[in-house]
Formats: sequence, C-alpha cells, structure tokens
Amino acid sequence: MNDGSEIRKQVVVAGALGECVHVAGVNKFLRLAETAGWKTVFLGPAVPIEKMLKTAQQEGADMVAVSYRLTPETGERLLADFAESADEMRSAGVRFVFGGTPPVADRARALGFFERVFEGGENADTVLSYLKSESSRDQNEIKYPQSAVERVAWKHPFPIIRHHFGLPTIESTLQGIQQLAEAETLDVISLGIDQDAQENFFKPEKQNPRRTGAGGVPVRDRKDYERLFEASRRGNFPLLRTYSGTDDFIRLAEMYVDTINIAWCAVPLFWFNQMDGRGPWDLEGSIREHQNLMQWYGESNIPVELNEPHHWGMRDAPDVVYVVSAYLSAYNAKAFGVHDYIAQFMFNSPAEISDAMDLAKMLAILEMITPLQDSGFRIFSQTRTGLLSYPLDISAARGHLAATVYLQMTLRPHILHVVGHTEAHHAATAEDIIEACKIAQRSIENALDGQPDMTFDPAVQERKAELISEANITLEAIRSFSEPGFNPFTDPRSLSKAVTSGILDAPQLMNNPFARGAVVTRIDMRGACVVVDPENGNHISEPERIAGLKIK
Repeated sequence: MNDGSEIRKQVVVAGALGECVHVAGVNKFLRLAETAGWKTVFLGPAVPIEKMLKTAQQEGADMVAVSYRLTPETGERLLADFAESADEMRSAGVRFVFGGTPPVADRARALGFFERVFEGGENADTVLSYLKSESSRDQNEIKYPQSAVERVAWKHPFPIIRHHFGLPTIESTLQGIQQLAEAETLDVISLGIDQDAQENFFKPEKQNPRRTGAGGVPVRDRKDYERLFEASRRGNFPLLRTYSGTDDFIRLAEMYVDTINIAWCAVPLFWFNQMDGRGPWDLEGSIREHQNLMQWYGESNIPVELNEPHHWGMRDAPDVVYVVSAYLSAYNAKAFGVHDYIAQFMFNSPAEISDAMDLAKMLAILEMITPLQDSGFRIFSQTRTGLLSYPLDISAARGHLAATVYLQMTLRPHILHVVGHTEAHHAATAEDIIEACKIAQRSIENALDGQPDMTFDPAVQERKAELISEANITLEAIRSFSEPGFNPFTDPRSLSKAVTSGILDAPQLMNNPFARGAVVTRIDMRGACVVVDPENGNHISEPERIAGLKIK
C-alpha cells in the first residue's frame, strides 16, 4: 500500500569559496550528483564560509562540496578556516569534499579534513561512482559492488570497464593488479592465464615447463588465485574473472568461485577444443561440456558470457555466420538455465569491415536475441574492439581505440571491454591498460554528452534487415537437422553437423578436421563481409550458398 511518502534524496550544497569565481567544475560535479540521485543546491561563485555552512544547515545537507582555484597559499588559509568552522558539522556526520587545481588540492589533502579531494583530472565515472557509494569516514573506504550485475546498475549510465591482464610471472602480475586497482580506471580485471593453466591445471604431469607463462600468468595452485584476488582488494576493488578453461570445467569453476569470486564465466559454444587446437575435446564433446558448464553457472546464479561469434569473425566468416552464432549463443545460454547473459559484440571483426556495416551487424544481433529476454533471462551487452584490428603504429592505435569505442557506444553497452592499443605490439602492462582505459573513458563521456544516433543511417538499417533475413535462412537450414525429441539449436550432434556440413564456416578453417573451410568471403563496396564465388568474385546469396552445400 502506498502511504504517499517519498524516499528522501540526499542533499549536496556546493559553491566556490572566498573570492574564487570559477564554478565550471562545481557545475559538472552537481550534474553528476543529480545523475546519482542527489538533490543539489548551488550557491555560485565567491561564497563566504558563513553562508556556505548556514545554507548547509538550512537544507539539511548530507554533503558540502567546496571549490577554490586560485593561489595555493591563499587557498590553504581559507580552507583551514573553513575546516575549523565546519568541524562540528563534520562530527555530526556531514560529508565534506573539495575540488580545485592540483596545487590547491595538495594543500586540501594535507588538512586531513575532506573525505575526498578532486583535482580536475578524474574521469566522470570516477566522480559518479563516488557519489553513488556508501562511505565510511572512519575507515576512509568506499564500498564498491562486488557482483557484475550490481556493479552495472550502480555505475549506470556509464558502462563498467573491463580489460585483459596477465604477465609471464605471478609477482609481476600481482604488482600490476595492485597498480590497476589503485588507479581506479577499470572495474573488471580479466586474468589472462597461460595455456597449461587453462588445460592442465589439475594435471601437473602434463604441464610443460618450457611454455610456462606463454600467453599469460602461470597460475599453478589455488593459492596463486587467492594472492591475485587479494592484490585487487584496494583502490576501487575491481572484480576479477578468468578463462573457463579447456578441460576440467566444473572443477575450475568451483575453484574460481572460491578464490576470486569470479564475476562471470566466459565460455564458447564451438571453440577451445581440437577444432582450434586449444583443448583436448572433439567438437561434439566440447559443445556438450560447454553446455554443462553454462548450466552449472546458471544454477550458481553467476552471469555467463558466450565469447563465440567473434571467433568466426576473426577467421573471416561472412557476417551472416557471425550473426547466427551470436543467436545460437544466446539461445543456448537461456536453454541451459543462465539467468544473466552477457552478449559480446566484438567490433572490427574482420578488421576491414566498415563502421556502418559493423554497426548493422550488431543491431541485427540485438534485434534477434532481444525477444529471448523474459523474467528469468536478462541480457547485458558487452562491446569490444577487434583483437586483430589494431595498427602497429602506436599513435594510430590510440586513435583507433578512441574511434571504435565511440562507435561501440551507439549500443549503450552495459560492459565495455577495452582492448589495449598496444595489442599489435606486446601484451599490455598495467601502465598500458591505465592509458587505454583513460582513452576509452574520454570516448564514453563524449558519447554520453550527446552522441548522434547513427542507427538511423539508411545503409545501416538496410543491411540490418538483410542480415536478419539471411540469418533466418541459415537457422532454418540448421533446424532441418531436427530429430524427434531433440532441439537442433541445442543438440550437440546437430550443432556439430552445422559446422561439419559447412553451414557455419570460415575461410581460415581450410584443412580443418572438423570444418569445411570452403566458404570464400570478401569485403564488398559497402564494407560488409559477404560470400563470393571464388571463380568470378560475384556475391552469392545465403539461399544459394546453403543450396550449394548439398546437405543430405
């Protein structure tokens, strides 16, 4: 029953102190406070101490935000007077924050009075996160949500930011995680672990010492994971996650939950097996194992991501195969009991695809998977830059990162997976990741401040409709494998046949023991990745391609 009462908003009173007339920073802070649900009271420039505190008392302020951007010496004296006058109010539980230039901010910190000091270089989401946080002044600690779903909701309208990280030694990775947490530039650290950790963690006799640290951090004991998690318990307390592995899936999952409180599982449908040389299972067997893993995480109420479609895209598969694999991923996640599904959208795959056609492909996927949502199945979108799309030149790579993140923001993702601009040259260090996240953050802020809606481009809409039509034809071909009592979209035999028959295919799978690798693709004049006749280069429609497979 509604008794007519309303939840009281927290109140922040803000202005520039003394003779300071610079209020742009104060205004930006208050706009973010309104986004975070605060009632704001702006007192303007050059506010006397007495007026600031009197207004705070009259408004029942929960927070007082003051700014000063003139000389540090003058500011230090003014802030000392302010702190002395406001000490009783602070003792009563009112929170005090300061914003100013770095030299004045240093003096403000030295006073030890303000709960938080901002110096102008902070990302908007950092400030917003602070405003949404519960703060304990005694411990000087902010409580950050420690589940992916809660953190997404808490950080809205900004996406939570994720980056991959894993260096060749445990110690260097520990130091890097500490550095990343303290920098507060990302929300999720995806631990990159080496191949033996993925495949042979519970089989030390099969581990090869010569490849230790190849491809990531060489975790060999559950205590290694516990140490990595402990290293993240500082700064903004980022979430951790890691690979689902290529064998012993459930045992690894249980350990991940116990040691790093894994934020979500990422598992493929068709990959990380004998087909791509990254695991011991054959195609059909790995599909069945991956489905069991989805079910385990679903029963554990932990989100699941299927990092599936981009594996086709990176192998130059036609756009329609990318879209179909994305649909099958979401379909299987729901079928096997996942409640919170993370749909991954890797842009720039293949690298030559145009922005317009890339966006159309992602919109086609969204339109196809959104109807799967219901009260028991929520979809969270996660975008990322194409792994193989970065130029080697570091300046050009920075530009590419900024541009592709801005395009991704058209989808308003819940999660933004930053792929570092150093990817084409070397595995990212903590310093590289911090820089990459700052570049991405600027693109995010620019987009949220008034990005034009690129989805209305007629070429984008035309291609989206074309892809949906083609994808349904491809799905119908897979549905033809149906046998009584079996769903062809979830049956491992049917899904395996979708690959072996060539319905799902990519040029780079040539000579593969499980796939045909017979399809030929080209980037057409629009910038779309389409199927062509290898003899004359003419475009082949999806009905023609399927018919040409001569599936029995």
